[in-house]
Amino acid sequence: MRIAEAIKLGRYGRAKALQWLLTHSFYAKLLAIKRVTQNKGRNTPGIDRIIWRTSRQKMQAVKRLKRRGYRSLPLRRIYIPKKNGTLRPLGIPTMIDRGQQALHLLALEPIAETKGDKNSYGFRPKRSIHDAIEQCFKVLARKHSSKWILEGDIKSCFDKISHKWLLENTIIDKNLLKQWLKAGYMEKNIFHCTESGSPQGGIISPTLANITLDGLETILKDKAKPKDKINYLRYADDWICTANSREILEEKVLPNVINFLNERGLELSMEKTRISHIDDGFEFLGYNLRKYNGKLLIKPAKKGIKTFLSNIRKTIKSKQAATAEQLIHTLNPKIQGWANHYRRCVAKKTFCQIDSSIFTAIWKWTKRKHRNKNVSWIRNKYFTRIGLRNWCFFSRKDNKTSVLALASNTSIKRHVKIKADATPYDPEYQEYFLKRERKLRHRESIAGSKLIGFRKT
Repeated sequence: MRIAEAIKLGRYGRAKALQWLLTHSFYAKLLAIKRVTQNKGRNTPGIDRIIWRTSRQKMQAVKRLKRRGYRSLPLRRIYIPKKNGTLRPLGIPTMIDRGQQALHLLALEPIAETKGDKNSYGFRPKRSIHDAIEQCFKVLARKHSSKWILEGDIKSCFDKISHKWLLENTIIDKNLLKQWLKAGYMEKNIFHCTESGSPQGGIISPTLANITLDGLETILKDKAKPKDKINYLRYADDWICTANSREILEEKVLPNVINFLNERGLELSMEKTRISHIDDGFEFLGYNLRKYNGKLLIKPAKKGIKTFLSNIRKTIKSKQAATAEQLIHTLNPKIQGWANHYRRCVAKKTFCQIDSSIFTAIWKWTKRKHRNKNVSWIRNKYFTRIGLRNWCFFSRKDNKTSVLALASNTSIKRHVKIKADATPYDPEYQEYFLKRERKLRHRESIAGSKLIGFRKT
């Protein structure tokens, strides 16, 4: 909070001094090591193949988090599949490099939050996709809201960021930042230099990407007139901009965006950048947004529905030898997780269609499992009645009953968007965040209690 306050007052020297204190704090080092040893990538080693598992190893790592004598090692290049079928390159740092990045991220995040765009929602504390979608609703739902939407796509955002720009504009230890950016990577035992970009896979990379893209909202708002109705919002490197006409987007917004990105070594993909009318609809962050007779409806995108159902069908087919209880315990987290993600939008009809498709797949699974049994036998063995609902897929073992979760049993609740100016590093918003978290926990507990009949009882 003291770092954020210094940045607000323009006292950058004071902020750097406070950063030095924080990055040399023993407790900050403990927190940094705790983070890298408890996140999802804790079991993925770097090129040195070292993983910290024991308490002794973690405490030794804390003592190694020193600036003097530190030299970052090259990244280990791996590839993960993307939704469109292509591969995304990831650079995996060593554990000690991750620890150093986590430590200095503690000192960099207050600055990034203080100087960040108000309507930026990706890779930021206390913000989520639901906040971004709710902001879309606020700027598009009214009768006199903007009608045209520019969907922007940046070519290889993480891989093309200018190192020179980052080093000149990021308030952090320049020596360490330069080492992380210029570390290079190893692929098939061959070393490759990195002349640009912030490698995906590092703890600090998302914050560096946010710092690079912050400022565009202010530029677009300052150069626009009120009647243009320009609104900008971003989630990570996915962003949209709304305006009152197509000409405003083409003549005012696009040139400013292109110039802004060029300064940072980035480029707009004109093939994937498109301008849509709200009556035709568009897809953003897995949601479909479209006005029907003047009313804005936000629904799950069809592509996401198909992907989810495809995954469920593959799971069911792969469990042909499993028991009903094992299948239920495999499917329930997937169904409940997907439904909880989309319960903030107009999704009740979609949830019913999901349940119908899953029931069809389950029925085929039971028929394949018992080819010589008739329909009545299969129904009595695998399906029961719960309340007013028939054909509920269930399993009973040792006086315990497990029932398949239904997406349609998830209640639809509007998400309350975070205040645009709110950051957890501003003392003014401490009480606001406490109340917000209490309300969110209360709503989650109510939603969970409604699913109790479809869990293990």
